[in-house]
Amino acid sequence: MPLELSLQSPDAGDRLLMLSGPSIAAKPGHLPVRGDLAHIKLAGRYFVPHYAVPMPHEITDPMMLRAAARLSSDEICPLSPGARFDVLDIAGAWAWGQYGDEGPVGYVLLSNLRAL
Repeated sequence: MPLELSLQSPDAGDRLLMLSGPSIAAKPGHLPVRGDLAHIKLAGRYFVPHYAVPMPHEITDPMMLRAAARLSSDEICPLSPGARFDVLDIAGAWAWGQYGDEGPVGYVLLSNLRAL
């Protein structure tokens, strides 16, 4: 479970970065955070090694959002051409990101996206 970060000042002028406890739980699959990466908007709320600024893309062909970067993985939801997909990570032929601003998070084929 990710932890919240906070700046605490035990002595005047001294600042320490501390983990203050569990972060807020979110509906699974709707929060752009993994164990290694999170959307930059979650900085300060979730502690991960890397934060990513989303790269907006447009979906060019009908496709499915998937739970993992392979065609045989579970389908999360269908994606419509013309809709926005915010890419947070690219690995090989797959992109991981979020469908719209608050939509589900998962993997899509990079070949079905066009950078905006």
